[in-house]
Amino acid sequence: MALSFSRTSLSITQKYFPSKIPATKSTILNLLSYKPHNLNKFSTISKPNSFCLTITKLSKNPKPKSHPQPVRSLFTGIVEEMGTVQSLGDTKDGGFDLKIEAKTVLEGVHLGDSIAVNGTCLTVTDFTNEAFTVGLSPETLRKTSLIELKTGSLVNLERAVQPNSRMGGHFVQGHVDGTGVIVEKEPEGDSLWIKVKANKGLLKYIVPKGFIAVDGTSLTVVDVMEEEECFNFMLVAYTQQKVVIPLKEVSQKVNLEVDILGKYVERLLSSGFVDSFKGSS
Repeated sequence: MALSFSRTSLSITQKYFPSKIPATKSTILNLLSYKPHNLNKFSTISKPNSFCLTITKLSKNPKPKSHPQPVRSLFTGIVEEMGTVQSLGDTKDGGFDLKIEAKTVLEGVHLGDSIAVNGTCLTVTDFTNEAFTVGLSPETLRKTSLIELKTGSLVNLERAVQPNSRMGGHFVQGHVDGTGVIVEKEPEGDSLWIKVKANKGLLKYIVPKGFIAVDGTSLTVVDVMEEEECFNFMLVAYTQQKVVIPLKEVSQKVNLEVDILGKYVERLLSSGFVDSFKGSS
């Protein structure tokens, strides 16, 4: 099998299929794995083209595909700016919209562009000169900390990278693997230690001095505490002024995306891919 890698500049437009039954706040909450007592009591925290790696299998007699392959947006985990939530809630079509005031990420924006909001890759469905709107699915609300947002909350924003972008952080897909909980914040000089508790399913991919995206911010893990099911990292003074993590309190959630390389390695080992090479030698 031959592998070909291409960098393709594409604009992604996603179609939205409205539900036949308009959703309300109560129906949104019923879709979640947990049920907050009051949807309004949330946390107080307050046209780039996509960079795509496409893997294709060469064939002597290629068959035409009836459906186009999905395009994956990539990010670097370097937050471009903090935006402010203007509104969020049900739409008349039964969806759930999030409107964010921003400036930098609106430069050259187009409908269908991908913007990471606290590390969650979302699609622009509407925009003005001062704000943009994205749609949230029930699955996004279940798997991320975006359900804790409210009007006035600050969020990390990053546009999908272009082929000529600098790779300042690491490859971040914007596909949140799960959430963690801040269990400790401890200053040291002008830096800030943050300890986060994560479930074992995610912790196995987190390694000391490895990459992790926390609320979409590319960070270096310092230590992993297996018995406590925690990991920690340090934010320097500059970073503290540019991202939302320091504004969150102990017990609040953060979105986590582990380094994709760890998951690929695990998949290859479990599939027998490595053993196949041993057998052929």
